[in-house]
Amino acid sequence: MPRKAWWRCRVRGARLGPMTTRASALVQPACRLSGAMRPTSRLIARAACLLGAAALLAAQPVMAQSILRDAETEALLHDMATPLVKASGLDQKNVDIVLVGDPAVNAFVAGGQAVYVNSGLINTASSANEVQGVIAHELGHVTGGHAVLEGGAKAASGISLLSLLLGAAAAAAGGGEAAMGVLMAGQQAAMGKFLAYNRSQEASADAAGAQYLSTAGITGRGSIEFFKKLQNLEFRYGYVPKDGDEYYSTHPMTGARIATLQDTYEKDPAWNRPSDPAIEQRFQRVKAKLYGYLAEPRDTLIAYPETMTSVPARYARAYAWHKDSHLEKARAEADALLAQAPDDPYFLELKGQILLEAGRPAEALEPLRRATRITGNQPLIATLFGHALIATEDKANFAEAERVLKAAVSRDRENPFAWYQLGVVYANNGDLPRARLASAEQQVMEGRMAEALASARTAEAGLPDGSPDWLRAQDIALQARAAIDRQRKRK
Repeated sequence: MPRKAWWRCRVRGARLGPMTTRASALVQPACRLSGAMRPTSRLIARAACLLGAAALLAAQPVMAQSILRDAETEALLHDMATPLVKASGLDQKNVDIVLVGDPAVNAFVAGGQAVYVNSGLINTASSANEVQGVIAHELGHVTGGHAVLEGGAKAASGISLLSLLLGAAAAAAGGGEAAMGVLMAGQQAAMGKFLAYNRSQEASADAAGAQYLSTAGITGRGSIEFFKKLQNLEFRYGYVPKDGDEYYSTHPMTGARIATLQDTYEKDPAWNRPSDPAIEQRFQRVKAKLYGYLAEPRDTLIAYPETMTSVPARYARAYAWHKDSHLEKARAEADALLAQAPDDPYFLELKGQILLEAGRPAEALEPLRRATRITGNQPLIATLFGHALIATEDKANFAEAERVLKAAVSRDRENPFAWYQLGVVYANNGDLPRARLASAEQQVMEGRMAEALASARTAEAGLPDGSPDWLRAQDIALQARAAIDRQRKRK
């Protein structure tokens, strides 16, 4: 049955309200279906905002985009990007690599220091090294200040790396002939307002990305290989730029970029250096996991038939069986993974998720408790564990749930599902002021400012004056009131 997904926007200061999602949606909240729970506690999806360029890249409104969160995927992207961020001179604490649930082959920046990578790009890439080439390029746009300097980009709050693939990506997302019309001359000027990178900026980002890869000691082979994939997509969708095209006069052609970059990379000492095998192995796991999570089960079983017994294949099939409510088959895949690596926290998390969402929360506790302990209370895994403790409906588990969820929100305050679960615990304990404060935290992230203001006022009235929670309730009330006032002025 329909439930509300607790979404938050990764872009600081911007929030969207909750979305109602049908159980059949690819990105969905955990909801009970015929004795089974659909998978999303593991991949907490949140509505993405400020994705102006992405709105052009898919045949759907930007607000329909979603950001996917997964502990293993975030750890991998962090480790892939860390040497590049260091090489760029940016502060690692201020750079986010964010996964967007969008099948378009794209990556982009949206102001600030966040790099957005579409799930479609992960699925298209053959290696982690290819994705590192994309991340390096996007960091070049960040350090170049392109998202801030360009007037058109500022209006759209987002700029795309793959400017030549707009029509192709839209068509792939279901836009058909209308999507291909994006490339018509009458639309090219409009696109320029959103994707205003000119030749010098793209060349600058390419050069900067190459420098960051070199400084980090990472080969540029993946960058070249990925650009060739983009060129193949251009040919597949039947358009080749002409010298006189107005749009292409300000955007570099993929073939020219490949030639320039290949010359640069081949001269670099890291050219013949192999990619980190551990990173590559982790990438194949994550790629298969995301495919199993996002694709239709039948497609997953075609791509990863039961004859394949590798870790990525079992990972993908576990999600496919789970989404199709085949509990025993999903559980068997998880157990096979754990037989190979009994202490892998992500395999433990997978098993716990399957059991929890199949309506067996008590059985989910042991693997989720171990996963939480092994990862040092990783917030997303801890939130799932807290959810399982509450789902047992055993009040003896609520004290542990409170401790676990408090630790989760202390490290990741912008996790509305964790705040929701913590509010359930507070309410069960009769601590209504803190339950209302937890609701206010959740509501302000979802953009439900009137409700957040009311909850914060109620919490403030019941909390000890001057206490940290009382001060936090005041902060939320001020934030919500300011947002309401701004909305009124716009009307």
